[in-house]
Amino acid sequence: MSKPDLARQLKNVSEKDRRQIEKAQEMLGPDPATMGFVKNIFWGNFREELVYPYPEVPADEVARCDQLVAALDEYMRNEHPTVEIDQGQETPEWAIKRLFELGVMGMIIPQEYGGGGYGLTSYNRVLKRIGQTCGSTAVMVSAHQSIGCGALSLFGTEEQKKRFLTRMATDTLSAFCLSEPNVGCDAGGQETICTKSEDGETFTIVSGEKKWATSAALAGLFTVMAKQKIKDPKSGKERERITALICTPDMEGIDIFSRNRSKTCIRGTWQARIRFNNVKVPKENLLHKEGKGLNVALTCLNYGRCTLSAGMVGAAQTALEQGSKWAQTRHQFDRALAEFEMVQDNIATMAAYVYATEAMLYMTTGMVDRGDEDIMLETALCKVFCSEMGYRTVNLAMQIMGGEGFMTENQLERIWRDSRINTVVEGANEVMHSFVFAYGSKQLGEHLLAIKERPMGNFTEAARLGLELFLGVKRSPPRISRLSPRLIPLKHRLEQHVRNFSYEVKQMFKTHAEGLITNQMIQRRLSLMSMWMHATACVLSRVDRSIRAGHNGEALDDELRTVEHFCALASRNIDNCRRGLRTNADETMRRCAEAALRHISTLPNSEYAIPESTPDEAARGTGMVPDQAHIQQFGEGSIFAGENAQA
Repeated sequence: MSKPDLARQLKNVSEKDRRQIEKAQEMLGPDPATMGFVKNIFWGNFREELVYPYPEVPADEVARCDQLVAALDEYMRNEHPTVEIDQGQETPEWAIKRLFELGVMGMIIPQEYGGGGYGLTSYNRVLKRIGQTCGSTAVMVSAHQSIGCGALSLFGTEEQKKRFLTRMATDTLSAFCLSEPNVGCDAGGQETICTKSEDGETFTIVSGEKKWATSAALAGLFTVMAKQKIKDPKSGKERERITALICTPDMEGIDIFSRNRSKTCIRGTWQARIRFNNVKVPKENLLHKEGKGLNVALTCLNYGRCTLSAGMVGAAQTALEQGSKWAQTRHQFDRALAEFEMVQDNIATMAAYVYATEAMLYMTTGMVDRGDEDIMLETALCKVFCSEMGYRTVNLAMQIMGGEGFMTENQLERIWRDSRINTVVEGANEVMHSFVFAYGSKQLGEHLLAIKERPMGNFTEAARLGLELFLGVKRSPPRISRLSPRLIPLKHRLEQHVRNFSYEVKQMFKTHAEGLITNQMIQRRLSLMSMWMHATACVLSRVDRSIRAGHNGEALDDELRTVEHFCALASRNIDNCRRGLRTNADETMRRCAEAALRHISTLPNSEYAIPESTPDEAARGTGMVPDQAHIQQFGEGSIFAGENAQA
């Protein structure tokens, strides 16, 4: 049975929503031939071969990475200027040099170009260790490799790799230029424009501005996303597509007009603003193919979402250790804080979250390393889960430490600030929830629509679906067979959750029909349910590895206690989201928001920050002008831009 075009078949959908669906379909491209683990959960399936057994890294790479992590640990403990970076809002050049010398800055670059040739799991082990000490450094390393070097390593030509990667592995920083004043989570909404010369020898970035380009003030290479009109070979019509171009800071027409943005967190990173004015880019600097820039960007974001998670997992581990140590040694009312049940609740939650975030992180990187085709949901959920549960862990540790946690001489205060931004960058978590629902349910929605349009085309499936939707006859739960017998009770609970989740997804399609497209509250609950189930699957896989490796005694017992508590927390969250599909405060929320916004609209724009390039013409230029005189800027001529950027 052929699948219907979702955007064209849906009725009672506004033109704006229809365009958004079509834009998303174009951006994501065709569905992979085989659905990934999380997509299968939407169907009520459990592809256990994708998560059991837990992914492993080749022994020789583990040994190499162990040596690197040990050297890095020694440096981070004894030399790295973490406090100076945070308070001075700058990472000293000598510290960046040391990271290059240690081999950290070229880990994912292939060995033939001077890099370490490590897989993503090993790379994230290093980022986790950096995140335990310094959030700013974790972001700088990630921006350079995950989305800077990563774009070239994955999509560059042999000539491009020879030209650039060796320097990027040894002494040259890179930057990824995607975000713009009007482009944040909407990666496909680029306003930077490029054209191609008639002879095909040159691209011209006609105009545009990039914002939030980490390390761009110091970088020797930019990966720039720009909108290009490209003729469709089938229809002959011109369509706008995103093209990725390699630029260097010495190209005429590139103006880095802001070299730092002062922030409450990750203060040692530098976010530059760049203007492009008729920048000539030779054709040999085209990255991948014309019109395939979004493929570059989305693939690199898969890497970036993992590496962001790694830094957050490291920070959460430090917070767990610090908060728990404080609870053991701080006494009030003639006893240690750790003796109070509400403090124990915080400690247990922190321990469960740290275990689970690490389990999901390395499950996801393992999927990337082995080349799984359909992993966009897994990387998105990894980012959402690790950023949210990681920040909650740090917040609980702050609660345990009380007033002392807020003192700047304690590292927890800095970790707390640095952690908060992770729920916003690499795709705000709210946007990620809508994406997880939309991309996760897309093929199931098309399947349901096809049956609705032609029920006699597959009578057996239509009848089975009718029993489920109208009589509440649920399908059998999936069977998980690859886990240790010691995990049977937890396994059975997960099987039931998967069966119930798929049933609820179908019921929400039936109940809300086209309205589900804009009902983000329902979308978020379904996304959260899939996230907690995926986290549970990862946790069970990780502890199953420990059992099968022969771990025993107190260490295994303690690991199982942590796993059991996490599974209890996950089940509670899944059940709450499921109840919320029908019993919620969504309608009162909408009315309250409408009332609040009506009041806000009466307040003068001049007293508040307004987006500088807002499409609201009446509001543009009417907001408060922020004072930026106090923000230190970084000068030109950084040693990390390379002596000859185009050599």
